[in-house]
Amino acid sequence: MPADHAEEIALEEKVALLEPDADVLRDADSDDVDLRPPRRRRRLPWLLALGVALALALALALGYWVAHPRGPELPTRLQPSRHENFVLDGLRGQPPQTREYDFVVSQVEGAPDGVRKPMLVVNGVYPGPTIEANQHDRIVVKVTNMLENRTTIHWHGLFQNGTNYYDGTGAITECGIPPGQSLTYNFTLGEFSGTTWWHAHSTQYTDGITGALIVHPSEPAPPSIPAWDEDLVIQVSDLYHIFSPVLLKRYLSPWGVDGVPGDEPVPDSGTLNGLGQWAGAGSYFNFTLAPHTTYRLRLLNTGSFASIRVSVDAHAVTLIEADGTLVQPHDVAGVTLAVAQRCSVLLRTADAGAFWVRAEMQRDMFKYDLPGQNRDIRGVIRYGNEVDPDALPAETDDPGVSGLGDADTDALVPAVPGDAPAPTRLYKLRVSLQLHDSLVMLGFMNTTSWEPLRATTTLLRAREAALAGAVYGGEGGSLQDGEQFLLTEDSVQVVDLVIDNIDDGDHPFHLHGHRPWIVGSGAGRYIGQPLNGTNALRRDTVLIKAYHWTALRFVTDNPGMWAFHCHLAWHMAAGMLMQVNSLPSRTAALDIPQAIVDQCQTEVGGAGARR
Repeated sequence: MPADHAEEIALEEKVALLEPDADVLRDADSDDVDLRPPRRRRRLPWLLALGVALALALALALGYWVAHPRGPELPTRLQPSRHENFVLDGLRGQPPQTREYDFVVSQVEGAPDGVRKPMLVVNGVYPGPTIEANQHDRIVVKVTNMLENRTTIHWHGLFQNGTNYYDGTGAITECGIPPGQSLTYNFTLGEFSGTTWWHAHSTQYTDGITGALIVHPSEPAPPSIPAWDEDLVIQVSDLYHIFSPVLLKRYLSPWGVDGVPGDEPVPDSGTLNGLGQWAGAGSYFNFTLAPHTTYRLRLLNTGSFASIRVSVDAHAVTLIEADGTLVQPHDVAGVTLAVAQRCSVLLRTADAGAFWVRAEMQRDMFKYDLPGQNRDIRGVIRYGNEVDPDALPAETDDPGVSGLGDADTDALVPAVPGDAPAPTRLYKLRVSLQLHDSLVMLGFMNTTSWEPLRATTTLLRAREAALAGAVYGGEGGSLQDGEQFLLTEDSVQVVDLVIDNIDDGDHPFHLHGHRPWIVGSGAGRYIGQPLNGTNALRRDTVLIKAYHWTALRFVTDNPGMWAFHCHLAWHMAAGMLMQVNSLPSRTAALDIPQAIVDQCQTEVGGAGARR
């Protein structure tokens, strides 16, 4: 059935704007405290005896603590991420198996670009450990939270079919791991393969809780994809010198970060595999490669705000993957990745040389100038025995490749042909940033700005309704429990979701639990233009340009509550998020672990950004 004959349903909520949170308006000065000093008395002999007793007790306690230390010693300073973290082990072809990891999340002091700042990291390193696996493997990760606030880990792009509760989205699939506690994520990779990443699902990842996740396919690549010898991981990211909670508080205030409400925090610099340079400080990440060898560079933008262009001086690269989908190979001079997007390119080394790897932050979203900002982040690739391992590459006025342009991500063609299924539903959605009555710029999906629930999740709400024989959210678009904007389908449907970006900025949108087909896009508003599912590209993170529309097609066959949001960290925190509520009646059958239910029994550590 052609798209224009799909059943069209208005995706509208029943409530528009909400009042400011009462907690924000509570008077903090309501308690009267007597500040008069107590009358002094003569207690010197008694105080001396008490002091001696306390000193003896402290000495005994200290001796016991030295002899019987409690718990692991957490690093207080950022440790360098090992070079091996970015060179894959070549697990492809191994039989399906269980791979187990221990993650300890903590706060440390780090200086990725030479400027000291507080960071949130896993196992003391930034970026965190790379997970490498194969299709159908089981991944078991015990996450211990040593922060003062709750945390979750989201496994970006994974389908989590049957394990929606391990998707790692705070206030949607779990309440978050409380301080001092642990949660073990346990899921199978199923049919997923490709280049992706894991990260905290809040601005905690802005401060460092990120890592690569590489899944090899069970089947060999199609004949059109050239062979390669080794895999390397290159994570690029923007970097802020100020702790993200401070920036977020300023951003979500009537004064903004620069005196203008809605101006997003502009990054100070960036990193390439955890290293960057600022004002002459910092260092470069170095790859030492073999000559006459083909490397698959798995590129990931794990940042919070800036799109980043990646290139290698004097080298053409061959683009072969976008967000887990193999594409028809073609040579390009560079690739620009929006936040959360990934791709793979093939790099062929020659005889010998040292060359800059450039990660250039694009400034089109930056609304103010930041003194000292460094947008040109670099690493080094060397190959050939005669190359000095300590020498930096030569500077050049023309680092590009003659006659080649950059990748056109709107023109990518899947390497394996296939058509999207015919649609049965058509929903329309408007996304924007608007000045709220509270004089704060908020993100809106239609007329709703999301705010996380407290002490429960929308998944638990859906399960409670299903156990009672009801459907949480009804059918179509609805507003539940305040600012929870849902698109609900309680039967398997093929949905066309058309997003009109009526904002003056680009937005990279990510749909959890799915890899949708891109079946249309264009300038201006969507007014019924024909959609095309023939050999459509599939991506889980799609950049919707300013004043443009994009149509995504997906199948509601994966039971659970799936976030759909702008992946710019500041915009999601400002409310640019809705949820796809797939097959809510079947959530009664989900075996939600008691540990996840118990998370919601305490408010310790907060429940996410509140306005």
